[in-house]
Amino acid sequence: MAVIHKTTLTPTKVELLTSWLPGRPWYRGSGTPELERTGGFRLDDPAGEVGIEFMVVTDRSTPESTAYLVPLTYRDAPLAGAEDALIGTTEHGVLGKRWVYDGCHDPVLTTELLALIGGTAQAMAQSITDTPDHEVTRSHSGEPLPRAAHAPAPVDHADGTVLPAPHDTRLHVHRVLRPVPGAETPGRPEGAVGHVATGWPGPDGTRLRAVFTELRSA
Repeated sequence: MAVIHKTTLTPTKVELLTSWLPGRPWYRGSGTPELERTGGFRLDDPAGEVGIEFMVVTDRSTPESTAYLVPLTYRDAPLAGAEDALIGTTEHGVLGKRWVYDGCHDPVLTTELLALIGGTAQAMAQSITDTPDHEVTRSHSGEPLPRAAHAPAPVDHADGTVLPAPHDTRLHVHRVLRPVPGAETPGRPEGAVGHVATGWPGPDGTRLRAVFTELRSA
């Protein structure tokens, strides 16, 4: 169970992402973003060592605000071989120095994300300890996904990140979130064999909802 500490981070997550995001191939802006954390959820690391968060940040620097999905992991030491995935370091008021990574490069996050899709992990509230997030929906059909360590090999492109997954499938992480019309959280996209979806508050206070990740045959 991840414990959510009410404390300070220096620099903050948003400050780290403000410097990091413009260098990503999916960034839609043309300058420095004006980011606000607007949603997301967490997953628990069964070993209790790595923080796992799926954060939604909204960039308000352009007339049409853009919501980005940033999977993050938080570690108490560097992750070997993931130097290019390091977003930065921050000083946690309780836990001390933390290394913050793009979670698509972290095997703990990708393993638990597949477990969520497969129904063997529970999405948890972003800011409340030991509280399930029941707005997060998931689905999977086909062969059961093994709950075993998954080594990521992510490939970034203009819309997101693609990772190989079990049973000759590919995990598509949507970095630029595209809200769907209607009040309900969207279901599995056509042609996908699995997905994760949820909502976040939009600029006008309405609830926006989108597919965050989908699992597709290779």
